[in-house]
Amino acid sequence: MRAVDRTRLPTVEPSRDFEFPSARTTELSNGLSVRTVERRGLPVVTCMLLLPVGSAFDPGEQPGLAALTADLLDESSDGRSTLEIHAALDDIGAHFDVDIGADATRLTLTTLSRFSEQALRLMAGMVARPGFQDSDFERVRELRLHRLLQLRDQPGAIADRAFTRVVYGDHPYGHLSIGTAASLERLSRRDVERFHRRQYVPQIAALLIVGDGTHVELERQAARAFEPWPRGADTGRSWTDLDLSIEEPARDGANRLFVADRPGAAQSELRIGHLGVSRSTPDFHALLVLNAVLGGQFVSRINANLREDKGYTYGARSAFDFRRGRGSFVVQTSVAANATGSAVGEVLAELQAILGDRPPTDAELDLAKASLTRGFPRGFETTEQVARGLAQIVLYGLPADYFTRFGQVVNAITAEEVRAAAAARLSPDRTVVIVVGDRARIDADLATRALGRLHELPAV
Repeated sequence: MRAVDRTRLPTVEPSRDFEFPSARTTELSNGLSVRTVERRGLPVVTCMLLLPVGSAFDPGEQPGLAALTADLLDESSDGRSTLEIHAALDDIGAHFDVDIGADATRLTLTTLSRFSEQALRLMAGMVARPGFQDSDFERVRELRLHRLLQLRDQPGAIADRAFTRVVYGDHPYGHLSIGTAASLERLSRRDVERFHRRQYVPQIAALLIVGDGTHVELERQAARAFEPWPRGADTGRSWTDLDLSIEEPARDGANRLFVADRPGAAQSELRIGHLGVSRSTPDFHALLVLNAVLGGQFVSRINANLREDKGYTYGARSAFDFRRGRGSFVVQTSVAANATGSAVGEVLAELQAILGDRPPTDAELDLAKASLTRGFPRGFETTEQVARGLAQIVLYGLPADYFTRFGQVVNAITAEEVRAAAAARLSPDRTVVIVVGDRARIDADLATRALGRLHELPAV
């Protein structure tokens, strides 16, 4: 057996080249874009329908409508009941999932390649010919109302909702996809049918098929399944006319601190951040590196400070949420109640330090780049992972070789570019602080942090 010298760190090998698989694009007669990727080796196929309609498309008084519509798609379609649809999925060993974000809705179905055409027909029926039965509508809506009740007892969910509302206000991004109880109670089955008729149209969607099959085979199967989906006459709102512009409200000492009171809470849930930038920002890669240094990995500054040095929390992290419109920058953590004010102060101090007297060091930048690139190929091992990557390329208009060049681009980022991105995109002075915790225990501590008057939020 080969001897190992455990007194020395292993030699770091050069990064291996990575090539994201190429996709072939065709268009069906109804306008549906079809992209296929041949991925041989395992008899598996993933079919993903990407519809660039997410919760930002909810009508102003109907938050939650896009998500409710998507959740109803697999309840009944093509004359099948809910049980019959899921029995058909089980028969082909399929895994079906629906994901609703702010920018898009994704339907994903993975099965064995010999069942790919059956899978595509099932998906086409759900998307193009849903039943929207009264009984299904009432049951799914009730489930979502019960979920909202459960979220009232989850400090993290309360903090996320409050942060979103404070940062975005009445903007289309200003609510979570699940909506509100008041909105769901007002929604009707006809609202769902109208939303589906206007927004679920093939000419704005993309069908992504990744797996064990030739381009020609997969394209023919897609055509047979999806060409009966009629081209919509009324596409509703599109990204070209959805107003995602936003001007951040002025932040001063009087309106930066928001607290949702939870009497008796042993911990405080924190969200600290501000409005960010869109996915198309030219300093995207520099911001990824910056965030890895600041709070995007276990050895980041914020986690090392709050967890390792101070012992306030089990973990803290930061992230830029990149969207088609302006996303947000947020630090999130849960800390002991008696450390609430101190933790807030430490986070704000870290933001100020990385802009001022402690810019990222060369060692930190090297580690941040390694964390982003060394394991990067692992994110594309399965057909579903490749489909998700392809969905990003389609949704955000990225070049076809974006993932192939990712490591090269990240490793070329300079210290000057990271410092410039920090100066342009981080602003401790306009940062809002959301606290979900016991106000009686944290009020005095927070009052010393120069955040101005405390605004109390409902804890629901």
